Amino acid sequence: MKKKIFGGIILTALISAALTLGLVCVLLGLNSSNALDLGRFFVAMRFIEGNYVQEVDRRQLIDGAISGMVNSLGDPHSIYLAPQLYNQLRAETSGAFGGIGVYMGFKNGGVQVMNVIPDGPGQRAGLLAGDEILAVDGQPVAEIPPAEVALKIRGEIGTPVELLIRREGAEDITYSLTRENIKVKTVAGKMIDDRLAYIKISNFSENTGDEFKSTLAELEAQGMKGFILDLRQNPGGVITSCIEIAQEIVPKGTVTSVIKRDGSKEVYTSDLEAARFPIVVLLDNNSASAAELLSGALQDTKAAIVVGETSYGKGSVQTLIPMAHNDGLKLTIAKYYTPNGKCIDGVGITPDVEIKMPASPHPLYNLNLDEAEDSQLATAEELLRHQVDAGKILFDDDFWKANSSSEQ
Repeated sequence: MKKKIFGGIILTALISAALTLGLVCVLLGLNSSNALDLGRFFVAMRFIEGNYVQEVDRRQLIDGAISGMVNSLGDPHSIYLAPQLYNQLRAETSGAFGGIGVYMGFKNGGVQVMNVIPDGPGQRAGLLAGDEILAVDGQPVAEIPPAEVALKIRGEIGTPVELLIRREGAEDITYSLTRENIKVKTVAGKMIDDRLAYIKISNFSENTGDEFKSTLAELEAQGMKGFILDLRQNPGGVITSCIEIAQEIVPKGTVTSVIKRDGSKEVYTSDLEAARFPIVVLLDNNSASAAELLSGALQDTKAAIVVGETSYGKGSVQTLIPMAHNDGLKLTIAKYYTPNGKCIDGVGITPDVEIKMPASPHPLYNLNLDEAEDSQLATAEELLRHQVDAGKILFDDDFWKANSSSEQ
């Protein structure tokens, strides 16, 4: 008798799934192979709905299925956004959100602090670049899709959040922070002497292009003949701002190409007739995304020499797709390529002159330069001074042969 009942349940689930599947296949124009795969999904869903020990919510099942599909890609930058997270992301774009003043990166299944904004909650609590985030409000990050970790840390201004942090050489510790409205200027610069300048870009926001142009003009008015562009600990950001800056310093031609799976290409270019200044770029392991695009374009066009460490390797493009129930899908849809056709995703930019990061993290927003403690900066200044003394803008072949393979 039990076998008959169970068989009836299975038959009912199959018939119901088949009818539903048939209608979906007609509407979507699916072939038999695709229909079979879709059928497996509907059979499982109908069986769970009809026979799970407790009543289930179909929308919750669908949400879980979509989330599972995205997670199966193994891409830390793609994520299904349930309504709460989707609304939070929309609030961020309008500026109505709070944070703790850190930038994060996702690599090797972990979440690291890449940069700490001065006088933000993170810095005041003692967080440092390189810290690994193990848990958010008691939930291990291993249980959360990487791209969702940042959304869980951000939230309503004035609300608390707890982070379990692992730092090399120290015991794991929990930090209690309160979210604040985070605003920061992204570009700063100063003259090193009467000819050489130093420009630091912390990240690429909507205003970074304008900030850079203003800083460049101010330094040029003070007699700048060449500059160090410090992109260390820069996690990237708004690509259009990166392109705006590239159009000021990258010689005429391709800045970067965005290529989709079908081979379609979108090319961003610079119309600058010729390089205006000698430039030395500083990179480290936390330089990512837009910072890599800009340094890659300068390196490929030989408009700058790159000093430091191999960068992070984040060269993918995400898009946000609104869905039917106030939810959304953030999905990687393309990759960026440098002017010479190099894909930086998972690889990064290799410096022309490799120098390991100083023992202590570079004070990204501190313009009190100390070459004695910063070997990368000292080498960049030496290379830049060589160019200015020689009266050259682009690095010639002899200079590249002499310097690009050096390691200190």
